[in-house]
Formats: sequence, C-alpha cells, structure tokens
Amino acid sequence: MIDLTILQKVADIVRIIPFAWIVLDFLKDILISIILTGPAPKHVGFIMDGNRRYAKKKQLPLKDGHLAGAMSLISVLETCYRVGVTDITVYAFSIENFNRSKEEVDTLMGLLRDKLKYLALYDDSYARVNKVKIKIIGNRSMIPGDILEDLEKVEEITNIESATRVLNVCFPYTSRDDIVHSIQNVCNNGVPRESISQAELYNNMYMGPEAPQLDLLIRTSGHTRLSDFMLWQCTHDCKIEFVNTLWPDFKFISVYSILLKWSYYHRKETRAKSEQEQQESSGYSGKVVDITSLPPPPPFATVGSK
Repeated sequence: MIDLTILQKVADIVRIIPFAWIVLDFLKDILISIILTGPAPKHVGFIMDGNRRYAKKKQLPLKDGHLAGAMSLISVLETCYRVGVTDITVYAFSIENFNRSKEEVDTLMGLLRDKLKYLALYDDSYARVNKVKIKIIGNRSMIPGDILEDLEKVEEITNIESATRVLNVCFPYTSRDDIVHSIQNVCNNGVPRESISQAELYNNMYMGPEAPQLDLLIRTSGHTRLSDFMLWQCTHDCKIEFVNTLWPDFKFISVYSILLKWSYYHRKETRAKSEQEQQESSGYSGKVVDITSLPPPPPFATVGSK
C-alpha cells in the first residue's frame, strides 16, 4: 500500500520546481472532479492531533509545530469545501489542554486567534472570499477576555447571509461539557420533564439546531480514541477514520483519499438499501433456494409394458 505521507512530501518537493505547481493544480482539479460525480459528506469533524510530536520529530520549537498544523488546516478546508462539504468542525482546544504548561496554553490561544483573524479580517481573507461563516463552539467563560473579543469579532464579520459554508472551531470544548451545557439550557428554559427528548438536547448544544448531523470524523496521529470530542454527534451513521499521519503532514492527498473512500462506500450502501426497498415493495424475498436441501425425487416408474 502506498504511504500517503511520502506521496504528499513528493508532491510538496515537486511544487518547488518552477511552473510545476501548474501541473499539480491541474491534477488536483481532475481528482476533485471525480468526487464531484458522487455524494460527499455534509459535515466533517477533525481531531487535529500530532502538532507536538511533529515539532519533536523535526527538532523544532513547539510553536512551529502548531504553526505547521495551522497551515495544514487551510489545505484541508480548501479540499473539503471544494468537494461539497458544507460544515467542518475542528477540535482546536480541549478543556483538558488547560492542564498543559501556561506557555503552551498561551501559545495555542494566541496562535488560534491570529490564524482566525488571518482567515477572516481582511477583504481578501479566505473566509470572506469563500463565504465561510466561522463559529466558536465551546465554553466561552474559559477564554481570556482580550482573546474572546477578537474571536467574537471574527464571528461577527463572517456571519453574513450569503455564507454557504461553516467552520466550527471548538475552543475550549469537551463533549461532556457540551452535554452539561445543553441540560442546563433545557432546565433554564423551563421545558417540562416529560417533553425533554434527544432532539431537545441536541438543539441546545453549543453548535445549535442548525448544524447538520456529523457524517465523518477523522483523527490524525495514530491514536484510536475520540478524546471527548462530539460523542453525542457520533451516531451509527457517522464514519470514523483513524489515520497515522501527524496533523501537520495531513494535507490534500491524505484528506482526499478519505473523502473518496467515504463517497464510494456511501454510494454502495445507498444502492444496496434502495435495491432492498424495491425488493420488499415488490414482495420478492430475494432468497436463493439451495437445491441440495430439497427432498430426494420419487423412484423411477413407467406405465409401459414389460
């Protein structure tokens, strides 16, 4: 099996060659057009893991590892939105991250603020050009005042009626805190106990009722755990992909291969479900009779004369 990380590194090296980027972008357009012929997930979540290990592996300062991860995010956003994904949710900062050193916490918060401002505050910024609405999802009471002010400004600028895409930035967030927040909202709204339902809890979560159900969840770096991220939203219809690639190395080729896989199997499952419904509606059971299980034939007889 081809190592996608190596393939991506080769593509990055080739791009340095003069005018080679034209050929690479042309190939990328062809690959994107392939997915556009089939279904695409509407809502994709990312657990962006591996920045620290990337920095350690490259012998770089920790800040540079997080910076490289921020650059990968832009590549991932571009790819997902081009194939038809409308909502992307990223795990930018877990509440558990407050247990890290103050220096790293300050670095993460400052970097997140700077990158979101870069994505949104200028006329030619990615979010404004591509009509992406940025939403901060999580416990805002834990965000320092100066950073929260900047983040809410980003939300305000990108909250326009013409926005066709959404970027949910979970910061700071855990799924357990999200569920507690929802229950508190329901209680504060005076909803009768007998009227509390799963839909009511879902509508009162940080993301709000307008967020589509999660179709695909991707975690990088090789860990096979959800780390308290979108536990409620990971229903039986949500596909989960754990990949070994560190987040800073997770770029076009990596995310494209997963989206193509999702599209293929989703189409296959949809076709199988449609065929089953047609068989049920027509009364055809679809069962194949095993002739070896039939009783033996009667003995040979003739009415002719001896």
